[in-house]
Amino acid sequence: MSGGNWKEMFNAAVEGDLALVEYHVRAGVDVNYAHPEFLSTPLVAAILAGQEAVARYLLQSGANPDLPSEFDSATPMLAARRVGLPALEEALLRAGATPLPPPVGKRRRLGGWLGDWFAGAKA
Repeated sequence: MSGGNWKEMFNAAVEGDLALVEYHVRAGVDVNYAHPEFLSTPLVAAILAGQEAVARYLLQSGANPDLPSEFDSATPMLAARRVGLPALEEALLRAGATPLPPPVGKRRRLGGWLGDWFAGAKA
C-alpha cells in the first residue's frame, strides 16, 4: 500500500468523491489504516464530513465499524451521533458496531420509568 494512495483516498472520502474512494479500495488501499500523520480513519473522517454514501461504501468494503479515530476522539458510532446521521448509526449497528446509549433527548427520566413500573405493579 502506498501512503500517497491512502492520503488521496482519505481526502476523497472527506470530499465525498465516491468514485475515487472506490478506485483506491479496488486498488487495495486498506480502509482500516490510520496514517501516522493523520491519526484518523477514513470511515470516521467521512462520517464527520457528512459523507454518508462514502461511509456506507467503506463499511461494505470492510471498514471496521468500531475502529476509533485517535485524532477525532471518536468511534464511527460517536461520529454519526455527533453529526446527526441516525440512519448511518443503524447501518453501523448492522455492521457490528458497539451501540451507544440513546441520545439525551430520547432517554426517559427516572420518574417516568418509576411511574410505569408502579402502574405495572398495580395491574
